[in-house]
Amino acid sequence: MPKSKKAQNVKQVINEALDILFQAGIPFAGKSSRALEKMAMAFLAVSGVSDDWNTAKGSSENRRLKTREIIIFINENFEENISSGSYDDIRRKDLKLPVVALLIINSGDKGRATNDPTRGYSLDAGFERLIVAYKTNNWNDALREFLSGRQTLIELLARKRDFDLIPVMLPGNKPIVLTLGEHNYLQKSIVENFLPRFGKDCEVFYIGDTSNKSLHLEKDALKDLNFFELSHDELPDIIAYNKTKNWLYLIEAVHSSGPISEVRLHELKLLLKDCPAELIFVTAFLNRESFRKCSSQIAWETEVWIADNPDHLIHFNGHKFLGPF
Repeated sequence: MPKSKKAQNVKQVINEALDILFQAGIPFAGKSSRALEKMAMAFLAVSGVSDDWNTAKGSSENRRLKTREIIIFINENFEENISSGSYDDIRRKDLKLPVVALLIINSGDKGRATNDPTRGYSLDAGFERLIVAYKTNNWNDALREFLSGRQTLIELLARKRDFDLIPVMLPGNKPIVLTLGEHNYLQKSIVENFLPRFGKDCEVFYIGDTSNKSLHLEKDALKDLNFFELSHDELPDIIAYNKTKNWLYLIEAVHSSGPISEVRLHELKLLLKDCPAELIFVTAFLNRESFRKCSSQIAWETEVWIADNPDHLIHFNGHKFLGPF
């Protein structure tokens, strides 16, 4: 909390709370300092800790706090003035991850009535046993025992993210991963099926993931070819280069975006007027159905490749086979 003006002892116990949560497997990625601070204070309130971790109480002592009681504890102990009307933030934001990780139990999830005295947030019994050992000589052993046989939330989310990734092998056996989606499946097919057939010995200088436009970028190599400003909105989906032939492949993977039309072709040629390489323009589709929808828009002097017929090209190049004009 670099900008916090709170007393040092308050900042210390909040940082200790974050240390416990992180070591117990709560992911912090993507959270602001303020969001982390609020999560830590809500955890402290549920634990009943204002300075000494040995005083932590949970389900074994029947300590259960409702959201408004959590706000009261935070205001009284951590120099806050949170409105009682913010009680829903406790549930939806501040305690979301510890509850999902089963470190904190919400007995309200069990269908108990709102006025049921046993309803509220409480430390899981195993987690309670862990945190009373914090800052003692038993901490490392207690943490090891707590994590034994348990899959943390960090691990669970990382596993889910792995399922949502598409592995791609670039030329030269360089692996990358793209996020899940039909557009990226098409890009994978371009790299692994189109280039070995029609772009032999090419290097991939650029491939943009739908969530990371500069996932794979050979910036210096493109600069050597006098490529246009890489932040430009007109960057193709995939750029590959055959050094022997001095051919630069500009490939659009059509799923949600459009093909290389006459206008797009003209724009790319203008942007690459200083590029010394011969230019090859390719529009790629997943299947013939998607190609038929766009066929009237395809520019002459370009190529079309369809992923479910990978051994063939459709030439819009007149008398020319695959190659630059």
